Amino acid sequence: MQPIKVWRDVTPAIFRDDIRAAAAPAVMKGLVADWPLVRAARQGDVACVDYLRAMAIGTPVPHVRAAPEAEGRLHYGDDIRAPNFRRSSSPLADFLDALIVESGKSRPDAIAVQGLAAPEHLPEFAGANSLAILPSSVIPRLWIGNAAKVAIHHDPSENVACVGAGRRRFTLFPPDQVGNLYMGPFHITPAGTQVSMVHLTNPDLDRFPRFAGALDAALTAELEPGDAIYIPYQWYHHVEALDVVNVLVNYWWDPARADVGSAWDVLMHGMITLRNLPPDQRRAWRAMFDHYVFLSGGDPAGHLPPHARGILGVSAPPEIAQMRRALIAKLQQAEPQR
Repeated sequence: MQPIKVWRDVTPAIFRDDIRAAAAPAVMKGLVADWPLVRAARQGDVACVDYLRAMAIGTPVPHVRAAPEAEGRLHYGDDIRAPNFRRSSSPLADFLDALIVESGKSRPDAIAVQGLAAPEHLPEFAGANSLAILPSSVIPRLWIGNAAKVAIHHDPSENVACVGAGRRRFTLFPPDQVGNLYMGPFHITPAGTQVSMVHLTNPDLDRFPRFAGALDAALTAELEPGDAIYIPYQWYHHVEALDVVNVLVNYWWDPARADVGSAWDVLMHGMITLRNLPPDQRRAWRAMFDHYVFLSGGDPAGHLPPHARGILGVSAPPEIAQMRRALIAKLQQAEPQR
């Protein structure tokens, strides 16, 4: 595995024009080193927990707990019917107390709060710990726990993750490695998105031999409190918390047009339709998608005058809305009897 490129003294302009424009993972050293959360963490685990407890309101928060035998891996049970952890909820202050209790054990349970929306549960957090490189409309989410391992997965969005307390090891895989990652089912997931069936920290290459190819393409970095990482859209990543108290703050956002629908829905429909065609028809449709959707040869309507382009030139919001209505009506039609 190769190291992720490290950037220092990142400004909003550098992030926008250099890091995001490159669409490659980037470690941003010391980006949030001045956060009050990071300063509290430097004083110790109890000080860090006390800082968060002082901001928390009393509403219950969901959290997970796995037995010591899971070795921190939040994943599936052996039969892939359910996760290997149990879910519960409690006020955040109670969870933080439990985190300190587990930190004193030689074989602790793995416990974690995952993706906690700060405005709903720690309303003062964003104002005290701001991230200048992103708009204030992008909300922070907190991941709090001990030495847990989040399985390889991807986010359907862009992601900046900031380490507030503890160390974190990130391992990233480009989107084109999906075939080497042995992803799990869509309908049963530990946390809402597909995860790899391979345990990165103990891979079974006899069972999953193509994973060796994914490792050759992987990038990795270990972040200290105050560091941040940019994870581009759809890059797969494994996140390993390395200390007994860890806090990660991440920011998801999607710059894509919201009026054109979900590419995920297109994938689902393609799995129903295109995947079930004969091989020769699949090859024909792959060429069609490459040309008309992925623009492999440039603008497919470039040789036509504007008045003759029809759906090839549709891009304005009213035109998109009209096409969506037509497509929905088509999908709602009863299937013909055969």
